[in-house]
Amino acid sequence: MDSVVDQLEQGLLDSLEYQAFRPLGLATGRTMEPFYAALVSRLRAWPTDRLQLLRERWRSFNLDEYVGLAPEHPSSFSAFMGHHLVRPLGLNPAQVLLPDGAAANPEAAADRFAAEIRGAGGIGSQLLGLGSNGHVGFNEPPCGPDVRCRVVKLSPATRSQNAGAFQGSPALVPEQAITLGLREILEAKELHLIVTGAPKAAILRKALDLDGDPEVPASWLRRHPNLWLWVDDAACGEEGP
Repeated sequence: MDSVVDQLEQGLLDSLEYQAFRPLGLATGRTMEPFYAALVSRLRAWPTDRLQLLRERWRSFNLDEYVGLAPEHPSSFSAFMGHHLVRPLGLNPAQVLLPDGAAANPEAAADRFAAEIRGAGGIGSQLLGLGSNGHVGFNEPPCGPDVRCRVVKLSPATRSQNAGAFQGSPALVPEQAITLGLREILEAKELHLIVTGAPKAAILRKALDLDGDPEVPASWLRRHPNLWLWVDDAACGEEGP
């Protein structure tokens, strides 16, 4: 985890030095919890003036949000970001942007979110996790590389994977979400795919073996010219000592 934090920290330092802060693309989920803990610890050690400048210039866009959950709902991704990044780092919540899952018209909310990203000049560094069925963001299979930000129906596999935030019950996981599409993801300047744990080893191997397969959406990432892969031994299929 330290390696990806090193990479992102250097990118933030460079953006401040050259006054070219490009929005970050952020993700949620268990894989990201130790990442945010390490990032917050690293950034809070910065000199006070530099950290304050980062806070002033910060702007990020999250990949997705559940449809039907208000930002204050404890299982929303907005609440996740507040707990793991916004409050620990002292950020303005208005600078950490997520799709409006509580909007009366989720489709229109997806269009607005995509327009905000375009208006900001696109994503610089995009963080990604890997779903058990090969999804990135909430781009469920089958999925091609040209789909844009939209409302999607979550698969039973994804709802089961995310049940931990809903009292362990897949039935409580919302049936829909707003997600950035693969088009927005692939338009980012650089991608950072973080994969941990033995249960992800098989789907990671499949994603890396395929060169763009709709049944494994993560396989399209291979076509990105600046893809970074951060994988622990377990996800590589290597047993510990």
